[in-house]
Amino acid sequence: MKRGSFAARHDFDALPLSPEVDVRCAQFSEIAALSEMAHRLVPGVQIGTAELAKYYTFDPQSILTFSRNGRLLGGMAFLFLNDRGHDALLLDEICLTAPETHYLASAREDVAAIYIWAIAATGRGIAGLGKAAAHLRQVRFRGADCYAQPSTVAGRDIMRATGFEPIASFQADLWCYERPWHRQSMRMPGAIIQARSFADARH
Repeated sequence: MKRGSFAARHDFDALPLSPEVDVRCAQFSEIAALSEMAHRLVPGVQIGTAELAKYYTFDPQSILTFSRNGRLLGGMAFLFLNDRGHDALLLDEICLTAPETHYLASAREDVAAIYIWAIAATGRGIAGLGKAAAHLRQVRFRGADCYAQPSTVAGRDIMRATGFEPIASFQADLWCYERPWHRQSMRMPGAIIQARSFADARH
């Protein structure tokens, strides 16, 4: 996580959709620039262009770009984990710098958990988070809670401001954002239909 500040708390799924920043799935030709930006802005990033391209090829929806007037401002990368990957994340049995693909959900599998691998953005790019959250409200992803490990003070501030909380796990400094419709279904008896309706409305 890198740069940006939030004056008020907003759930990740309630962040505004900034008209100034375009957010879309990355193109293969942008992978090298995104890799360089991640190395420059996010402490501890080790993955190189070739490795990032490998994960992009496995799932092109896992990397987003943030741009304004055609200028690249940053990007966001995810690991879409299957059930096995979700368990491995909580148990600290997955190498997050080079995760094995059998922990990742294929196009035919439900996504059990979303790990925010990296956010690298400059200037107004961080305003693209709202549209990134909208990307994760697609049917394929909205059943999955989000996880992250902030690597900077600014990243930790963003986590707190967007509804992430540190959780108990074997994985060090793991934060989780529980989707709003999961909170409803857990806390309200018989609320699963209401929760699904809420998710549909937010999509």
